[in-house]
Amino acid sequence: MTRTHFDTKQGRTVTRADLAEAVYGRVGLSRADSAEMVEVVLGEISAAVIGGEVVKLSSFGSFMVRMKGERVGRNPKTGIEVPITPRKVMVFKPSNILKSRINSGPAADLVD
Repeated sequence: MTRTHFDTKQGRTVTRADLAEAVYGRVGLSRADSAEMVEVVLGEISAAVIGGEVVKLSSFGSFMVRMKGERVGRNPKTGIEVPITPRKVMVFKPSNILKSRINSGPAADLVD
């Protein structure tokens, strides 16, 4: 498998436009339809997570919201303790298949 749509150098950020271009190149939809498809998928994932649902994508991972409790933090400059209020955080948990693929070789082997 070779990766053809994204630069694999560390530090590279994959954007919505990159995802749309990948859909265009692989599925054959128009560029506009490909961009719309990416937006729809990301919108559905966002809406589900915001609504409290867990989004599980087989062989990829799960997106969910977790509640973090109140805790005491410390200002690194002054050392003064500061309370950190409870909040919700978005969490991504990769599947075992994705973890295995990440740890088995170069990133170029991830996508055909």
